[in-house]
Amino acid sequence: MPLSGRTVLVTGGTRGVGAGIARAFAEAGADVVTCARRPPEVPVPGAEFVPVDLRDPAAVRALLGALPRLDVLVNNAGGTPYRSLSDADAERHARVVELNLLAPLTVSLAAYEHLRRARGAVVMIGSVSGSRPSPGSAAYGAAKAGLEHLARSMAVEWAPEIRVNTLVVGMVRTELAHLHYGGEDGIEAVSRTVPLGRLAAPADVGAAAVFLASDTAAYITGASLLVHGGGERPAFLDAATANKEKRPRKDGKQGEVTHREK
Repeated sequence: MPLSGRTVLVTGGTRGVGAGIARAFAEAGADVVTCARRPPEVPVPGAEFVPVDLRDPAAVRALLGALPRLDVLVNNAGGTPYRSLSDADAERHARVVELNLLAPLTVSLAAYEHLRRARGAVVMIGSVSGSRPSPGSAAYGAAKAGLEHLARSMAVEWAPEIRVNTLVVGMVRTELAHLHYGGEDGIEAVSRTVPLGRLAAPADVGAAAVFLASDTAAYITGASLLVHGGGERPAFLDAATANKEKRPRKDGKQGEVTHREK
């Protein structure tokens, strides 16, 4: 198995994308440790859980100091509620930045010596929100943009001992997807905007993380791997009236033929 004998820490690895990542590493033969403030409702098979508040640097350093070794760090913990900028004060938005940008930096610094000795890898879990406007989650998008830049700088500073890469993740169907997209009708409607026709599964993100952490990606560092199913269909394509008969439809089939061409 590609990661047999290696120890992996997945922050926020107790549900959703994080649980999918932890499961993928366990299936690849790694010894997996997950951490979050609260234990998982459904334990991830093959993963050990350790409680920690990632916004507490002393607690983070204690967690990493207690690990006998570490080969791979996956900075997955993060997230945000839907909140317009003007609906909250700066301090509340700052907490979103703290969780999504400063906490990964804190964990990475605490893990540095472990990873240097192991010639290990860091995988940042970024988001498409970091490269496009994110109304309702602006602080989150700004933090994810910063996380991707942090990873590129870290990759240069920590080479050649440690590789650092980012997974730029699109929309994922998790147990909380209904909070973002609505019920099944909403999820299906959103899925049709993705070129591959579906939202990602946590396992898709997990497989990509395992790849970046494995020896198969030994010459990849400072990279951003898009895991978004092809991204978002440009809105102007549906608004424009020209060339409709030549353009693929949202369902992937060819557009309708005009009366003139029949």
